[in-house]
Amino acid sequence: MMKTITEYYSDPDFTVLKVPHWRANYYKFLSVSLWGAIPSNLQRRLSSWYSSLYDKPFSKRIIKPYIRLNYSDKDYLSKFKPPHGKKDFESFQDFFIREFKELPKYKSTHVWPCEGLLCEERKIKDLKLVKVKSDVRSVATVFGLNDSDIPENYTFTNVFLHNKNYHRIHAPVSGTITRIQHIPGDLLVLRPWIYKENPSLPAFRNERFNIDITDNTNKVWHLSIVGGPAVGTIELAHGVAVGKTVRKLQELSLFYLGSTCCMAAPTAPRYHEANTFVEMGTPY
Repeated sequence: MMKTITEYYSDPDFTVLKVPHWRANYYKFLSVSLWGAIPSNLQRRLSSWYSSLYDKPFSKRIIKPYIRLNYSDKDYLSKFKPPHGKKDFESFQDFFIREFKELPKYKSTHVWPCEGLLCEERKIKDLKLVKVKSDVRSVATVFGLNDSDIPENYTFTNVFLHNKNYHRIHAPVSGTITRIQHIPGDLLVLRPWIYKENPSLPAFRNERFNIDITDNTNKVWHLSIVGGPAVGTIELAHGVAVGKTVRKLQELSLFYLGSTCCMAAPTAPRYHEANTFVEMGTPY
């Protein structure tokens, strides 16, 4: 893992639970078989209601204790500003969707679009088929594509964003947005350690926005921005539309609680492998 302790270092690591198989299977049963059996629209209504509690003014009292509990950097919040031009963090949700005061600056032509745990990293050709309800699906399903649309030598990555992580997704490269697709779906629990056989299982079922960026070498970078329980909204950034050019690190979207970001890229990560932490904006 490449250590990137800089003035922009955002403290992305968190405790990864080592769950025994029997307990992982139990949690998977609760997520997939019980919660997953609830109609998707009801899941979203319940999640929206729950997430709305963090919009209430009283919830801002949670911010300081939460920072003391979850971050080693006592000055963590000094790197960020409230969202939407606000002067103060008026709720916990404001903290959750905080903005960097300054984005990281690296010369690399391609960077990580988010921060969190890289829970899966494999070549497309090495990924197994996944059974979703009564269907068997390939990884192309995550991106709303056919198998032939993604070359086998592309690399699939899945970054799990813990609640403590920065929850905005940025462009990994400069280029042109050539596709945007919204896929309604479930909101299964995202914790990768409860899906030991396939940590990316929720990405095959959950609600998501897929965004393709064609870079300056005519290679397509496929992103899938995946929601989970308690996600009130996945919101695309202003100006993100098909045909628009984007620069590296331009904001693409944000999550209101809970998320995962999958990517199918024409190149493999140079400094990271599965089960390491990545930081938004650092070299991919």
